[in-house]
Amino acid sequence: MRPEIGQVFGGRYQLKSRLAIGGMGEVWQALDQVIERQVAIKILKEEYLGDKGFRERFRAEARHAALVNHEGIAGVYDYGEEEGSAYLVMELVPGEALSTILERERILSPERVLDIVAQTASALHAAHEAGLVHRDIKPGNLLITPDGRVKITDFGIARIADQVPLTATGQVMGTVQYLSPEQASGKTASASTDIYSLGIVAYEALAGRRPFTGESQVAIAMAHIKNAPPALPESIPLAVRNLIFACIAKKADKRPATAQHLARAAVAIKRGHLGEALALVPAVHDAESDEFDEDTSTRVLPSPIPLDDRVDGEPRKLWPLVTLASVLGALLIAAIIAIIVVSSNPAPAPTPTATPPATPTDTATPNPTTTDEPIVLDEADFLGKTQQQVQETLDALGLRLDAVVGSVPPSADLVGTAYRVNPTGQVEKDTLVAVYFYDEIPTPAAPAALTVSAGPYTPGATVTISWPTYTLCPSGYTVASYDFTINGGTFPRVASFGPRVTSTTVVLSEDTSEMRASYSVACGTLRSAQSVELVVPITP
Repeated sequence: MRPEIGQVFGGRYQLKSRLAIGGMGEVWQALDQVIERQVAIKILKEEYLGDKGFRERFRAEARHAALVNHEGIAGVYDYGEEEGSAYLVMELVPGEALSTILERERILSPERVLDIVAQTASALHAAHEAGLVHRDIKPGNLLITPDGRVKITDFGIARIADQVPLTATGQVMGTVQYLSPEQASGKTASASTDIYSLGIVAYEALAGRRPFTGESQVAIAMAHIKNAPPALPESIPLAVRNLIFACIAKKADKRPATAQHLARAAVAIKRGHLGEALALVPAVHDAESDEFDEDTSTRVLPSPIPLDDRVDGEPRKLWPLVTLASVLGALLIAAIIAIIVVSSNPAPAPTPTATPPATPTDTATPNPTTTDEPIVLDEADFLGKTQQQVQETLDALGLRLDAVVGSVPPSADLVGTAYRVNPTGQVEKDTLVAVYFYDEIPTPAAPAALTVSAGPYTPGATVTISWPTYTLCPSGYTVASYDFTINGGTFPRVASFGPRVTSTTVVLSEDTSEMRASYSVACGTLRSAQSVELVVPITP
């Protein structure tokens, strides 16, 4: 049976509207009737109901996404099967897919692309640390919220590094336009695979086109393996271009070492800290060459000057060796003369008056070791602190702060305080420490306008006003109530309604010429702006 509005899955998830149709299933907005929360529910397509392989992949997606708890990965709440179908209940992410944004805007600014790369790579690092490789990073699987946050979705073909994949050996998994060379060759995917795909996404966002095209899926896959990507526009800063080309290097060992290295390098470039970016990803070198190595198709950076600059067949030049021997001989003679002079002029014997008091001197006191002891960072020491407090603490420890504005807090008193630290444990002096601080809580947007049932609108008549389910509460907040202001009419009982209510009746007044009504939404402790006022004329 095809999903329909009003249908309930698992005895609690009521379908409200269809959001998208993907490769394996349909995605719907639904209401969790138990805890009154808006969710997204992905339902296996009807044509795949009898396919055990697709059902197993659906189960795998639930297991994989549940392995990682990161603000950059859409959360998974529940999984179920009934009447031969399967469904996956996920976080409802406001916003739109990056693919939709690229269709509309075509090209994004380098600053915006670096921000998307940094957020995505940070979330991928969390997945990789859990042993999970996504294998299908593409614009359609990156959701961008209205405030610019990135959420990775669709772990349907993800693979756990130490488990046997669901697909047969040599079978290609992933979207071919963003496929890494190792995937296209049928080899095992690794964390570097996701870095390559993210690099292709970034290239597309900067250039307005994908780097590899072809007349068939096979032709595109072969281009990933063999062809060098076209140069990016010269208007894009060189460090940005080099970072992207490092990501899409043909050989995995030429790409950024980890997704975390990539994330931090992207942030450093955005802030103009090119030295820091270079330390994280050496290919960000400020080179002038736009050439590619023929074997690896990676960016060629200036090579160090070779110690032996002979042309093949030319005899080695001896004069540098002669010069070196002369210098060493001169130094040896000088040392011998110094010894003779000192030995021929012995120091005078000390006298009692010239003898200083027996107090410790600087030369007698052993110097403390200059080796820096490892510093131990405990996240609990930073949680709840302001940026200034964190800065002072890290300065005292000899560490550097990378302040990151993160997610919306669960309550207003936590705005601007730290909630996550990376890395933790033992770190070396001068380490750059990323500390995430809660962002300002935005005022929820005004809800949609009210609608009213057909007339006549006569004094004392009862009409019905309706409103759509509100979905614009900030992340971490849910609708608590719809609260109304009304003039020229009365509600039968109350003027405040629960999150599952979307309509009510109003009795029009008998002593006025119009009824005016508007409403706002309570998102937990937050209050939205007031809706546009509904005006209903009352005629005898």
